[in-house]
Amino acid sequence: MSMEFNSLSLPPVLTLFPGLKPPNKTLLFHQTCVLVITFLAYASFHASRKPPSIVKSVLGPTVPLNSTQAPNLSPTDAGWPPFNDAHGTHRLGEVDLAFLSSYSVGMYFAGHVGDRIDLRLFLVVGMMGSGIFTVLFGLGYWFDVHVFGYFVVVQIFCGVFQSIGWPCVVAVVGNWLGESKRGFIMGVWSSHTSVGNIVGSFVASGVLEFGWGWSFVVPGLLIIFVGILVYVFLVVSPEDMGFVHPGIEVEMSAQETSAVKNPQGTESEEAMLIQSEDAASSDSSSAIGFLEAWKIPGVASFAFCLFFSKLVAYTFLYWLPFYIRHTAVAGMHISHKTSGLLSTIFDIGGVLGGITAGFISDVIEARAITSILFLFLSIPALILYRAFGSLSILANIGLMFTSGFFVNGPYSLITTAVAADLGMQSSNGGNSRAVATVTAIIDGTGSVGAALGPLLAGYISTRGWNSVFLMLILSILFAGLFLIRVARTEISAKLPEK
Repeated sequence: MSMEFNSLSLPPVLTLFPGLKPPNKTLLFHQTCVLVITFLAYASFHASRKPPSIVKSVLGPTVPLNSTQAPNLSPTDAGWPPFNDAHGTHRLGEVDLAFLSSYSVGMYFAGHVGDRIDLRLFLVVGMMGSGIFTVLFGLGYWFDVHVFGYFVVVQIFCGVFQSIGWPCVVAVVGNWLGESKRGFIMGVWSSHTSVGNIVGSFVASGVLEFGWGWSFVVPGLLIIFVGILVYVFLVVSPEDMGFVHPGIEVEMSAQETSAVKNPQGTESEEAMLIQSEDAASSDSSSAIGFLEAWKIPGVASFAFCLFFSKLVAYTFLYWLPFYIRHTAVAGMHISHKTSGLLSTIFDIGGVLGGITAGFISDVIEARAITSILFLFLSIPALILYRAFGSLSILANIGLMFTSGFFVNGPYSLITTAVAADLGMQSSNGGNSRAVATVTAIIDGTGSVGAALGPLLAGYISTRGWNSVFLMLILSILFAGLFLIRVARTEISAKLPEK
């Protein structure tokens, strides 16, 4: 039986080590490799995205100096112009807006392009560009840059390159996974977001004492290094290796079936290497149009839900260390480094929340219902965190963990399993080349909300943090409302027909 390989799409490692090709290595082996590589890729994206939140408390206005509330501050802890005056939080929010607005706009184009070119090379370009501009932001420390426009321009370009990552990794994983247990698998896989945030927080906080520039340079170099690994190891599609797409059911005649049996009558691994014309035709090579993708049932509902859900998640991503630093816990303000490290508890809760949401959605086979459940439970979690998180470190940790669990659950579910489901659903003819476009639409719309959240937090926080939390709670309510119609459809489908 001949096996056809798309040598133009194969990474260098398969040229250097032919033994990694089938039938020497199984489909499961390559699926695992793809999950690990894409996990590392997007974790590095988020690790390089984390430094702005860690250095906010260093760049911006400081906690008022007094012996009882700020024992860890020194008289020289004066921030970094132009972010350290009365309008400093506004400017920090505007820098976030520069990144996230270019990210959200770039997302729509990235998905459109990603369905049409080599995803591996496109992803590597995004990683290299992200690393370079993250490093350039940090170089402002050594070159003593105090021009607000410099930081804005760097973040705009960084956002454009960062927007390439998500449509690419979701499309690649969607290529390699079938629909079975997709919610749970992608729930585990999507923990790369929180893992990346945690790694970025530890790295940026760990080197902060040497100068805030290092908090950007080290994560920037990290994503460049992982980008090299992606170029060397990532296989975009099972068809490139001679495997049949896992989501395609290939009809074989009795004669073909017997041909792939071994003498003992069990199916051999070569059964997965058959590429029939039916399989090829069912996975259309023509990419779906942008407006056509919007018309896929459920895309608009989940996109606008993610607008508000991501607004909440990214407000925490960019402002949580600043909030912890400027809120007395047990009557004391903690240091820059400790506040950055403590903020990782939110992401640890997010890891478990994403996995749990994916598992529950697989069990009940209802993505919208699961998302609504997590969204509405996150409201009391945020209220409790704001009201009682300052009582003690233990209370702060427990309530922050709970908030991260419920806030990140639907965010992770919608951006992974839901996007892949909608891109591959039957109404689209099962066209896997729609996954990147659908993912870009959903996450691009969500990224508009992500851009607004940190910006609004920068302005609203000057009126008090209660106002910021009120904004977050209202956003969660709107997110849930957008899914009610989809949830009703899911419930109707489960009720017995009369």
